[in-house]
Amino acid sequence: MSHAVIPMMQQAGGGSIVNIASVNGLIGLQGIHAYSAAKGGVIALTRSMAVAHGKDNIRINCICPGTVQTEVWKPMIERNPDILDEITPWYPLGRIGKPIDIANAALFLASDEASFATGAVFVIDGGLTAGNHQFPI
Repeated sequence: MSHAVIPMMQQAGGGSIVNIASVNGLIGLQGIHAYSAAKGGVIALTRSMAVAHGKDNIRINCICPGTVQTEVWKPMIERNPDILDEITPWYPLGRIGKPIDIANAALFLASDEASFATGAVFVIDGGLTAGNHQFPI
């Protein structure tokens, strides 16, 4: 998508791209190696593109959400209806994310209010990566 829109943004004199990665691109969790590697790639791509296109006044940032209650959780909830309650203690804020939490961050990054942010990785995770982990052993 970025490859397709960057020429138009260059002609327009600038723009903003907001990529979505995951906290899994920042920390390793057992059993999801390929997913973590892919999300780490999105982070590296964001930073590389930000350096390459800063001269074009194109800001490129990345959001790394923690757990967000979306449809992707439906199959896991069907197998274990308590799964979201079980992982909530991992989060210092005492809750998992809502789609609006990520949407608000994306709106900020896309706005002129974030005019000096580029190549940044915004972690929106309720404190998960800050510590206080209560991961099961």
